[in-house]
Amino acid sequence: MKKAIFTLAIGDNPMYQAAILSFKYYAKRVGADLIISDALSYKIDVINPQYHASPAWAEKLRIGELLNEYDRVLYLDADILISPHAADIFEQFKNPDVVYMLNEGESQDRSAERALIESYLGKVDWPLQNGKPIYYNVGVILASKPCKLFDFADLQGLQSVCNRIRFYEQTYFNYLLFKHNLEHEALPSRFNRMDMFGKQGYHKADFIHYAGKGYTKNSRRRDVQYLRDFATMYSGIINDSEIRKLRKLAWERYLESVYTKYPMPNWLIRLCSEQFVPN
Repeated sequence: MKKAIFTLAIGDNPMYQAAILSFKYYAKRVGADLIISDALSYKIDVINPQYHASPAWAEKLRIGELLNEYDRVLYLDADILISPHAADIFEQFKNPDVVYMLNEGESQDRSAERALIESYLGKVDWPLQNGKPIYYNVGVILASKPCKLFDFADLQGLQSVCNRIRFYEQTYFNYLLFKHNLEHEALPSRFNRMDMFGKQGYHKADFIHYAGKGYTKNSRRRDVQYLRDFATMYSGIINDSEIRKLRKLAWERYLESVYTKYPMPNWLIRLCSEQFVPN
């Protein structure tokens, strides 16, 4: 059985570089090819969107292309850190007809996202859990060749909603699942652990997702926190000099961002940051 792990990582972001190192380690452990896309290949026009939107989100369509070559594909956002002791997700979730994702609707009410896309594309029989819409997060997607989601998801469909709805590709994928009555199953949060579940114990998860603030007070600190956790987990596994280099780069980029935010001398900002920002 051919397995692939796919991610999109554009640029030299130190968090992405560390993520890829953790993905490589995991791919070797579970016997999967690692495929890294470093450029956009789907032309989508995101113009004056009503909500935050990125052309990069359309790149998840490549999962469907990869399923022509591979039996199973695991998609991961590049702000995910895989624990060096993570369980084999391919072995834990084996049904080839099912697409596996985290149901974030269990913690976050996504009724507004449902209503918005249905206002443009029409009503569907959207399943509920505990009175709230099931709504999958697409930061981690495990799909197999028989899964039909990417037979229906296409660039034209994404283009029709990308400037109108929130989390456009995520909401669109959810809509297609329910419109076409496709088989789906929720991953446990340990395979897509986000800070919406709180900070306590997050280091014990298999896949830690640093979306949004990423376990910090604000998103500017996210890369610094990621590299701090990466260093703790991969000490003795990844070359220490490589870890130090990435941590230094993340810290310097954090400082550059706060230099532009606060009207104080850079030396003072650096001193305060070194005192109060964990790094």
